[in-house]
Amino acid sequence: MIRAISLSMILLVFLTQGVSGQDENMSFFITSDNPGSGADLGGLAGADAYCETLADAAGVGDLTWRAYLSTTGPGSVNARDRIGDGPWHNFEGTLVARDVEHLHSNGPNLTKGTILTEMGDEVNGRGDQPNMHDILTGALMNGNASSSSDDTTCSNWTSSDEGSALVGHHDRQGGGQNPSSFNSAHGSRGCSLEALRGTGGDGRFYCFATDGPGGLVQLRAVKEYVSP
Repeated sequence: MIRAISLSMILLVFLTQGVSGQDENMSFFITSDNPGSGADLGGLAGADAYCETLADAAGVGDLTWRAYLSTTGPGSVNARDRIGDGPWHNFEGTLVARDVEHLHSNGPNLTKGTILTEMGDEVNGRGDQPNMHDILTGALMNGNASSSSDDTTCSNWTSSDEGSALVGHHDRQGGGQNPSSFNSAHGSRGCSLEALRGTGGDGRFYCFATDGPGGLVQLRAVKEYVSP
């Protein structure tokens, strides 16, 4: 009886808060566009703010969003250390990775069809016109920053001209040293939006919620907890 009452009360809370669509599962997306200055994202803070803006427009601004980007040099930051613990779900509520280790293993559910924008759209990949599969990360395959003396982050996401950034392939195919890597396929040929587009990119990047999947995913967990 107590369990039934508790579940009813929890359901009422969720319903009155407007749990109405699959996007409330969303804790991972690829940006639907570039902010406008190529790989100059305003540093990590600017990139995070852009993730937050897009998430808010998509109705999931109540979560804390971080860009999957590494930085190098003094105080370097690993992309894998910025995104919370998981699990992460896309716009459709599909699980893409259970946790950080799963994300950087051979097993995550990361494909062109599952790496969707905050609005639930697929992004062009290899074979589409134009190709947009190069995704800014500045990361190695394990999610860490590079220790190379070469620029791998377009001056820590402040350059829209000279430099280079490590990019992944969201469609898991193409050229480069690691063509099937979602986060570290090869380096870009420049940092301007024109240069990024010229080599199969569009200046997009990944955004992850650091504080859980939210919405219907949490509701399912609550149901399991209170069920007999």
